[in-house]
Amino acid sequence: MSTLKIPVSIQDHIQGPQDAMNTLVEYGDFQCPHCAAAHPIIQKIQKSFGKNLRFVFRHFPLSNAHEYAFTAAVASEAAARQNKFWVMHDMLFERQAEFSENAFSLFAEDLGLNMHHFKKDLADKSLAQRVETDFESGMRSGVNGTPSFYINEHKYEGSYDFASMHQAIVGRIQKSMV
Repeated sequence: MSTLKIPVSIQDHIQGPQDAMNTLVEYGDFQCPHCAAAHPIIQKIQKSFGKNLRFVFRHFPLSNAHEYAFTAAVASEAAARQNKFWVMHDMLFERQAEFSENAFSLFAEDLGLNMHHFKKDLADKSLAQRVETDFESGMRSGVNGTPSFYINEHKYEGSYDFASMHQAIVGRIQKSMV
């Protein structure tokens, strides 16, 4: 079984308390239809576990299959510079069907981002490097498709439906208590 090779750090995009009993890491692609289908399930999982779950999102754009995946990831990082990563993250999954060359600027406008800064940040090579670093960490951890999940640093190989994921997290809790 693969394990997470790069530990979660303050460099990651994290929702939930640092000291949560469980950590769920997703390697995702904003243009992947499976990731978009998993998005509301992850939100339900987060709600179900509340303060006992820390959720981490890492980029794994499958650029060969998804034309706008890398640009979408960089756009989310540009939004992060304005403290809007998570709202952009949600919007990208929810409006995936609208992706085009101009879509990311339109999304940023809809979020009320400073467009001068957003456009400047889209061109910042350090944001592209951030996406590439996430991708490389996924490769080292055994990611071979999206979405890929890790529960408490162990790769989750099951279905991403609510019942299966919920049970896997509960199972990890029980294993850690033994």
